[in-house]
Amino acid sequence: MHTLFSSNILSPPPAPATQQNPFELLFNSAATSNSTASASNSSAHSSPIEYNLLTRRLQDERRATEDARHVEPTAVRRKGHPKLLLMGQRRSGKSSIQNVILQKMPPTETLYLESTNTVKTVSMQSFAQFEMTEVPSQLSIESPEIAYSEANFRELGTVIWVIDVQDDYLSSINSLVHTAGFLAENYPRVHFEVFIHKTDGLSEEYRYDAFREVRQRVQDELSDVGFGHREVAFHQTSIFDHSIYEAISKVVQRLLPQLPALEALLNRLCSTCGMQKAYLFDTASKIYIATDASPTFLKDYEVCSDYVDVIVDIKALYGWQQPAKKPAGGSDADDEGIGESVVTFERNGDTYIYAREITEHLSLICLMGKGSGIDKRVLIDYNVSLLQDAVVEVFKV
Repeated sequence: MHTLFSSNILSPPPAPATQQNPFELLFNSAATSNSTASASNSSAHSSPIEYNLLTRRLQDERRATEDARHVEPTAVRRKGHPKLLLMGQRRSGKSSIQNVILQKMPPTETLYLESTNTVKTVSMQSFAQFEMTEVPSQLSIESPEIAYSEANFRELGTVIWVIDVQDDYLSSINSLVHTAGFLAENYPRVHFEVFIHKTDGLSEEYRYDAFREVRQRVQDELSDVGFGHREVAFHQTSIFDHSIYEAISKVVQRLLPQLPALEALLNRLCSTCGMQKAYLFDTASKIYIATDASPTFLKDYEVCSDYVDVIVDIKALYGWQQPAKKPAGGSDADDEGIGESVVTFERNGDTYIYAREITEHLSLICLMGKGSGIDKRVLIDYNVSLLQDAVVEVFKV
C-alpha cells in the first residue's frame, strides 16, 4: 500500500547551516563584533522581545562609539587659545603695538613708555581669547627666561618680529634670521611675520624702497642658512595710521579655523546684495577677522574702522544689557544685542555704510554702492539676518 508520507517521517532532515543575516549591524571594534555575533546566534533561539533588546543595546553602543569619535578631536582642537609673540630690538615699537591694539592707548602717549625688561603678556577677551606676549630685546627665542615650554609652543600661533625701519636694522635682521631658523627647525607649524615698523615718518618712495630691501635681505639670509623654504610674511606698519590694525588683522586671520566659512558667507552676501566690500570686525579692537574676496584698499578699511569707533562710543552712551533670563523657546542668538545703522556718503545716496551688530563682540560693516540703494533695505536686512545666524553657528562648531 502506498502512502503520502515517507518512511522517515519521524526523522526530520538536519537543519541547514546558519547564514549571515544581511541586516545585521556591523562594527569596527572586535568586542562589538563578538557581541553582534552572539546576538545573531541567540536570535535564532530567543524570543522577539529579547532580540529587540539586544538590537537596541547594540545600537546604543554604536551611537556611543560614534559620539566619542566625534567629540575627542573637537576637545583637542579647542584646547588653549592662540598666542602672539612680539620680538625685536630695543625701541623697535613692540610695547607701543601691544598697548595700542589691546589696551586702546592713544598713539601719542606711547612716546612716554619705558623699555620692557621682563616678559609681558596682555590678553584680549573677545569672540576668542588672544594673548600677546612681548619679549625683551636681550632675550632670544631659546632663552630659558621665556616662559614657553614645549607644550606652550604647540599653542603658540605666530611670532611677530618688529623692525624699526628708521634705525639701523642690520643687527635686527641677523637676530630675525636666527629666530626664524629655530622655529622652522623645531616648530614649523608656528607662523612667522615681520612688521617693518615706523613707516609713518618716511616718504612714500623711500618707504617702499626700504620695504623691498628688508624683505630681500631677509629672504637671502634665510636661503644662505638653508631655510629658504620658510614662509615669512612682511607688513608695513605704523601706530599712527590704520596699517597696524590691518597687519594684526591678517595675522589673526591665519589663526582662525573658521576663516574659510566666514569668507564664503561674506562673498555670498556681497554677490546677493550688490555690496562693494564687507568686513566682519571685532568691535573692541577694530581687528577685522574676515572680509570678502574683492580687493582690499586701505582707505576703505580706514573708513570702516573709524565707523567702528563711532559704534563703540554710541553703544557706551545708549547701549543696554540684555536680560539675564532667556525667554522660553528663545535661541542663543536672541540673547545677543542686535543693532544696525546707516550713514550716507553722498547726497544722492549711492554710496553709504551699512552696519549691523552680529554678536556682542562682532560687527558687520559693509560699503554699499550702486545697485544696493535704500530701496532694497528689506532684501539686505533679510540676507544680513541669515548671515548673522550662520556666523553664530560657525563659532559654535
